[in-house]
Amino acid sequence: MKLGELAEQLGAECRGTPDTEITGVAGIEEAGPGQVTFVANSKYALLAKKTKAGAVLVAPDFPEIHASTLRIKNPYLAFARAIEIFHPPPLYAPGIHATAVISPTAKIGREASIGAYVVIGENCVIGDHATILPHAVIYPNARIGDHFFAHAHSVVREDCRLGNNVVLQNGVVVGSDGYGFAKDDAGKWHKIVQSGPAIVEDDVEIQANSCIDRASVGETRIGRGAKIDNLVQVGHGSSIGENTLLCAQVGLAGSTHIGDDAILAGQVGVAGHCHIGDRVIVTAQSGVGGNIEAGKIISGSPAYDNRQWLRVSAIMPRLPEMLRQFQRKRKPENE
Repeated sequence: MKLGELAEQLGAECRGTPDTEITGVAGIEEAGPGQVTFVANSKYALLAKKTKAGAVLVAPDFPEIHASTLRIKNPYLAFARAIEIFHPPPLYAPGIHATAVISPTAKIGREASIGAYVVIGENCVIGDHATILPHAVIYPNARIGDHFFAHAHSVVREDCRLGNNVVLQNGVVVGSDGYGFAKDDAGKWHKIVQSGPAIVEDDVEIQANSCIDRASVGETRIGRGAKIDNLVQVGHGSSIGENTLLCAQVGLAGSTHIGDDAILAGQVGVAGHCHIGDRVIVTAQSGVGGNIEAGKIISGSPAYDNRQWLRVSAIMPRLPEMLRQFQRKRKPENE
């Protein structure tokens, strides 16, 4: 593909040699003459001056460099689109594999691709253009919208509802039983039936081996456009707002409620019945035990204001020496 053609597809301004042949994409340090790369962070600006790439995706006001540039408002997003151009996803032909087991009461929309050993239960409804790869299981009475994509070994449990354009990566379980037990008079744990469904709205992607628990009563809900990383646990009765990100190994106890456009970084843990507001950012490995107002950035365990946490973290390595200095000052002069 010529550089000028790539620029046209991305909607970018080409500065340089539009006839350069571009054959792929790469990181800025590895890219060669036939590859396109990007700079979206100013700390990589120096590398852009040294890169051997055939072209660099940059912001419109980026300084001129020796390499050709494709100038666009969001170079990171444009690079993601360039990856799609050079590495299109596999296409799965419509059809139902002979080993799939589908209830005669299930309703499946047009142009579905259903792989080997898929199981679809009674009274399921699945929209148009679904792709369901081998060994995925859809339990009875599930309702799923158009353009559903279920990777191998993903599971949608009974009565759950999924919107349009939902992607489940390998090993995802939507609607697994919530962790609910009550102790009886003999001191034994009695399982609480998890009667409420898990609901996943449009444009949600849930990545590998994450679990969205169903609710004991009511529902568990994942809002439109939310993206959930690998190994995330969403407890029963929780709700996740629109366009919120839950990064790897986040764990939410039951009845956690998170607003829109929030980000919970890796290994964040949230105690049950907490309310986290819109646009909140919780940094990695933080532990949240209470409500958080909208727009806050918090860190630490127990979590508190990020700026204060940064100051405390800077002081921590100095504490032993500060303690020795304090003790010397308190020591009586005649000792």
